[in-house]
Amino acid sequence: MNTLAQADVARETYWGITSVEYAVFYFLAFVTVAVFTYGVYRRFARYAQGDGDSLPRLDELQRRVVSAAKIVLSNEKQFNRDLYGGLMHSFILWGFLTLFIATSILMVEEYGAQKLLHASFWNGDFYLAYQFIVDAMGLLFVVGIGMALYRRYWVRNHRLWDRHTSLEDDLFIWTLFALGIGGFLLEGLRVYSAGIPDHETVSFVAYGMALGFDAIGLATLGPEQAGLNGAGLNVENLHWLAWWTHSLIAFFFIAWIPYAKPFHMLSSFANVVTRDEKAGKRLPNVPSDLDATNAESIDDFTWKELLDQDACTKCGRCSSVCPAKASDRPLDPRNVILDLKSYREDLEAGGEDQPIVAHGGTSVIDAETMESCMACMACMDACPVEIEHLKSFTRLNRQLTDQGDIDSSMQDVFQNVMQNGNTFGDSPRNRGDWTEELEFDVADAREEEVDYLWYVGDFPSYDERNKQVARSLATILKEADVSFGILFDDEKFDGNDIRRVGEEFLYIELAGHHVETWEDCEFDTIVCTDPHSYNTFKNEYPEVDFEEFADDPMMPFEYDEQWNKDGEVEVYHWTQAVEELVQDGRLDLTGTELDYTVTYHDPCHLGRYNDEYEAPRELITATGCTLDEMPRNRSNSFCCGGGGGGLWMDFEEEPKPSEERIREALEDTDAGSDVEKFVVACPMCMTMYEDGRKTGGYEDEIEIVDIAELIVEAIGKTEEAKVEVAAD
Repeated sequence: MNTLAQADVARETYWGITSVEYAVFYFLAFVTVAVFTYGVYRRFARYAQGDGDSLPRLDELQRRVVSAAKIVLSNEKQFNRDLYGGLMHSFILWGFLTLFIATSILMVEEYGAQKLLHASFWNGDFYLAYQFIVDAMGLLFVVGIGMALYRRYWVRNHRLWDRHTSLEDDLFIWTLFALGIGGFLLEGLRVYSAGIPDHETVSFVAYGMALGFDAIGLATLGPEQAGLNGAGLNVENLHWLAWWTHSLIAFFFIAWIPYAKPFHMLSSFANVVTRDEKAGKRLPNVPSDLDATNAESIDDFTWKELLDQDACTKCGRCSSVCPAKASDRPLDPRNVILDLKSYREDLEAGGEDQPIVAHGGTSVIDAETMESCMACMACMDACPVEIEHLKSFTRLNRQLTDQGDIDSSMQDVFQNVMQNGNTFGDSPRNRGDWTEELEFDVADAREEEVDYLWYVGDFPSYDERNKQVARSLATILKEADVSFGILFDDEKFDGNDIRRVGEEFLYIELAGHHVETWEDCEFDTIVCTDPHSYNTFKNEYPEVDFEEFADDPMMPFEYDEQWNKDGEVEVYHWTQAVEELVQDGRLDLTGTELDYTVTYHDPCHLGRYNDEYEAPRELITATGCTLDEMPRNRSNSFCCGGGGGGLWMDFEEEPKPSEERIREALEDTDAGSDVEKFVVACPMCMTMYEDGRKTGGYEDEIEIVDIAELIVEAIGKTEEAKVEVAAD
């Protein structure tokens, strides 16, 4: 083999490239950067045309950037429920960033150290360490790309294939693969041509390739004759070809970034930086201006919602956890976000205007799609780039409400709430009737001071099955010798679910009524039966600026402040309050031995919305029950189907979310069919699962109970709390 051994522990950066080619290379680099810069400018200029966001997005910017960097670099969201995907993305990200940094170091060496300082640091030990790290991380990069190719094309992971899957997805992954493999090929050819010097063993991948070239006897002319040397097959010609091919692919990729899927490398980080850490659990307020529109056009969307659309990587994680999609409802969270993006880009290219959301096939999003959303927030929890689906979905629902395109059953609910203050349409005077069967009186919090102002809620007040739960909880509080009271006919629906269906102004009316009523009461803590009430009182009522609406003659309140802005009033779900009573020794559950094998369903608004997972479990185990966890539990819990108005709407779905969840309890838990009781902590869940138990044919296999009913049985107060319903 004819070679010229490399004497120094370093290498020539532009080996084999003539001065003319050098000039061409930098001209192309300039064009590439210009095209990239213009594309990024266009993207961010478009965001500036979006509507303003009502929530702070750039406050505490340094903290936001540091937090986002931690999330992105650790890939913690990618590892969520998907070890393979987490490793794959980590290898690609860390490898790509390392190669980017390595290229930046070369620029500093070439134009800073050599041209300006007439010195060099890219030699000796630094060079050896550089080469080793670049090879190691470059190998991880290629392995990660290989894992992605395997998942996409061999396994054909269902998440990755849908109507928005396109040629850009193929081009993106194969371009990265070509860059990774091309870099190693280029380096291997250089090491071989240099005579495979011993110090290049640190470049272990390239060194191994060089040994392979040596084994097949690839011809070489030596480094002094580098460049294109005739048509012969030799390492110098191959190196020249590989160098230019690699460079042109890199230039194409950089220039392409702002115009297609690779832009998520920038937009995703920006999206994480500007995220709302309370996204979903609180929704943006609407202005009091009745002329304001919600989603009449794409320009009604905020700049953050436009950024959400561009941040989507089509990974399908949101779709894979969506209970509506799993039940064959026409909702796919990914497609809603991408449909909006596609429509926006089509308009920018000269396409025709369309209604954003409506019934029928002429709109961007069909109304039935949005009616299918359960507001469970599973999509947001699963999204690795912090897309706030629920905010865009609520905007679309508000537009449907403005247009009058609301499901007839939901219109009935709105009417019931407007006329009677509850979703049942029953008389407000009957709201406290459930207390009459108790052996003790429940205080009126409007007339006497109490420790706990208990917001009972619609279903525990009017639904016969949930009245048993209310009586159980009242018995528990009485047994703990707690001072508590309710509002009787001054309590109305909390507004959480009708807000998520889009009826914002009715929600404001309800919120104003409640905070005004609470201001006239003396209490320490608000305790809620329903996680939906708990969420809206804790996270949403404090966000309302009631002064905007107080002078409106249509609003039934005069309250003109921002309630509980500083969190001086504590809001608890009842399991949190009772757990404290147990810990304080005011409710004695020691020695209770309920001999049941049970499983527990995490309600979305208690768990995923508010991260409360332990209080319910501690109460269950304190009763002596054996708790067998569902495979999908805590933040991965599967919605009952009742949220977002689902409780009141009829869907053609198979199976119902409630039926699927009960099947999971009886078939997929460790105890399987030995599970005796399906435990809930939400009145809506109780209603949905009692229905699912009947429609799914599980009536003889499992019982639906609330945690409160277990506790009452454990303390021996069942007869005092439970009044059998005639239908039972």
